[in-house]
Amino acid sequence: MKRQHPRRPADRPAPRRALTYKTSGVDIELADKLVDHLRRRSKAIGGFAGLFPLEPDGGAPHCLVACTDGVGTKLKVAFALDRHETVGIDLVAMCVNDLITCGARPLFFLDYYATGKLDLARSKRIMAGIIEGCRLGRSVLLGGETAEMPGFYPKGEYDLAGFSVGIVKRSEVIDGTKIFPGDLILGLPSSGLHSNGYSLVRKVFSDRRIRKLGRELIAPTRIYVPQIAKLQEGFRAAGHIILGLAHITGGGIVENLPRVLPRRTQAVLHQHAWQVPPIMLAIQREGGVPAAEMWRTFNMGIGMIIVIRPNALETARALLPEAKLIGEVTAGRREVRIE
Repeated sequence: MKRQHPRRPADRPAPRRALTYKTSGVDIELADKLVDHLRRRSKAIGGFAGLFPLEPDGGAPHCLVACTDGVGTKLKVAFALDRHETVGIDLVAMCVNDLITCGARPLFFLDYYATGKLDLARSKRIMAGIIEGCRLGRSVLLGGETAEMPGFYPKGEYDLAGFSVGIVKRSEVIDGTKIFPGDLILGLPSSGLHSNGYSLVRKVFSDRRIRKLGRELIAPTRIYVPQIAKLQEGFRAAGHIILGLAHITGGGIVENLPRVLPRRTQAVLHQHAWQVPPIMLAIQREGGVPAAEMWRTFNMGIGMIIVIRPNALETARALLPEAKLIGEVTAGRREVRIE
């Protein structure tokens, strides 16, 4: 008798009141409509980060690259646990991981920190995380804004936003246009949930359960700047190129990977090529979350995806031994098929 793999999210019938990201209060489809509206209004918007061309006199054309993000409702977990040392790493990670997907080198970072009443000791803990995130993300903390807004935030709560700027030669921009059927898809493991899906997490788990799972839930988002920089340098020396990079955030693999795929190509992923983190299996099991909803909400254990030519696989594995071969590009609709 064929048995379900014990470490995989099982696509079993969901209970009558199955939880989804939408029932937890987050409407991804509505957010996508807003993004589409903005893209129609500003043609410069697109991809994981925005590019602004520079044409220096006598120098190689470059692009400034910029992006912005926040930590989201993961902050609610930080409040519940009174753990503020690592949310700054999350903040930097969510920005610089987007920035590097087009091949950019991070330059500097700015933060926006808003709270109802400033707590100096807690604020120093938050800023320590931002400084550490900038170190890991090879960025200079250039400045920021601290806003004290009485009556605007509940007592003891705050919000964080970040802004990352980098640079890339126009000739070295990674945009997915060179991807063809037959190319290979590699995945770099995540450190857990990263900074997405926490509205659903907080619907699934009770406050007591959140405190018990605190270590897994508060684990900071992994920063992939050193790994991608190492791959770029090694590929350049070996005559290879990175064809596409996708940072797996809100929307999961199924919505983020197609953002780098050309028309008439699709990604076929082999879900048994890596292990889904136990915390995600627990979310699905305890919340009765359908498998399809898991794949479009969480990173499922893969935080960064790399598309390469087949002849570059040996070099990629030598440079990044942790990279897993998780699929390939085929002809078809621009989507992700999980097998």
